[in-house]
Amino acid sequence: MGARIPRRRRLGRARRFLRICANTGEPQPFGPYEIRTRQDGQAIGGLGFHGPADENGSVTIGYGLIPSAQGMGYASEALRALLTFGWAHGITSVEGDTDHDNIASQRVMTAAGMHLVAEDGRLKYFKITWSDPAARSGGRGQSA
Repeated sequence: MGARIPRRRRLGRARRFLRICANTGEPQPFGPYEIRTRQDGQAIGGLGFHGPADENGSVTIGYGLIPSAQGMGYASEALRALLTFGWAHGITSVEGDTDHDNIASQRVMTAAGMHLVAEDGRLKYFKITWSDPAARSGGRGQSA
């Protein structure tokens, strides 16, 4: 997310992605995507789903930017687009988490329409839920 992710967490995420690929094949459209600038197409980060939706239509997301691109609205814009994409593909809810001290990431999720739903000693958990996935007429989320 916004702050530098510790190496062991990055490795854990990479292993999880490889497990998903090994078990279910290519996870697209619910896999990773690059964040690129419109001006020159430069890759400045990534975001995506941590795998396909579960049996309830819920997915977990993650994102990160290079330090020079942080604080410029790129993550919020990309996350809003990812949420819209998920909603259009039948997702009923999206979850994300961040460390307590990662205020920037908390603001990104809030700006994208996600709501703080829980926290523990290490993380804050955010979620957006669409109450009527059959309607698909506005993309407005509700907190769970």
